[in-house]
Amino acid sequence: MAISAGVINDIEGKLNTHIKNVSPVGGGDINQACHLQTALGNFFIKINSLHKFPGMFKSEERGLAIIRKTNTTAVPEVVLQGDTGDESYLILQWIEAGRCDIISSKKLGRQLASMHYYTAAQFGFDADNYMGSLHQCNKQHNSWAQLFIEERLQPMVKMAVDKRELTPTDMYRFDELYKRLPDLFTEEPPALLHGDLWRGNYLVDTNGKPYLIDPAVSYGNREFDIAMTTLFGGFDRAFYEAYNQEFPLQPGWQQRLKLWNLYPLLVHVNLFGGVYAKQVRVSLSAFI
Repeated sequence: MAISAGVINDIEGKLNTHIKNVSPVGGGDINQACHLQTALGNFFIKINSLHKFPGMFKSEERGLAIIRKTNTTAVPEVVLQGDTGDESYLILQWIEAGRCDIISSKKLGRQLASMHYYTAAQFGFDADNYMGSLHQCNKQHNSWAQLFIEERLQPMVKMAVDKRELTPTDMYRFDELYKRLPDLFTEEPPALLHGDLWRGNYLVDTNGKPYLIDPAVSYGNREFDIAMTTLFGGFDRAFYEAYNQEFPLQPGWQQRLKLWNLYPLLVHVNLFGGVYAKQVRVSLSAFI
């Protein structure tokens, strides 16, 4: 699908440049994504519905800025965020993707660990954002257990039951988990989280430099980011070894991966249904 004339005109006017060529690239199900060639250079642009996803790109822009300010790991530079008509767009630095090797994996592990040292007074964030295409409430709490239960699991479980992807029995089993959850881990100070760190949300450029992309930032337990890296693969042993050398994880972290991945799995239940509901039930059984 071609970029609309309204978006093109808005970009050319705000950047005072001419768009030479637009070619589609992979950008997921939510956004239309393209390689933008202009008189100023090459950029990456993604476009979606302002009505369906209000504030999504503003949240992403802010998340990238917060990560950038830590000076720990690279993120794409934001060139322009704009809205025109019912369309919203985000223009980012174009990054020529290279191959992830052991050296870049170690860099990413160390850099993520360094980012996780950045903390806040409470768990959560001072603004809501998105997890995929779903609204993510970041109401602040004094403990990770509170936030994870009240702002992560409970809303997703209710939505899944309302959609009949999960049953009232599943909801009851989650209620049992909520009672036990504070005793399943050791609380740490809030860590700045990427929040959606699966294999599609980092890339390595042709010089081996890692970048984090598409964040859903909040302050939480750093094991959450680590857990998401295991959900669909794409991170090798060198990444985890480097992370643990920089900022060792609490004993037993491997056994808690399925616990924290209940949230992204529930998001997938609500977006795609099917097999993800079975995965949720299997993971839940390990803790109740």
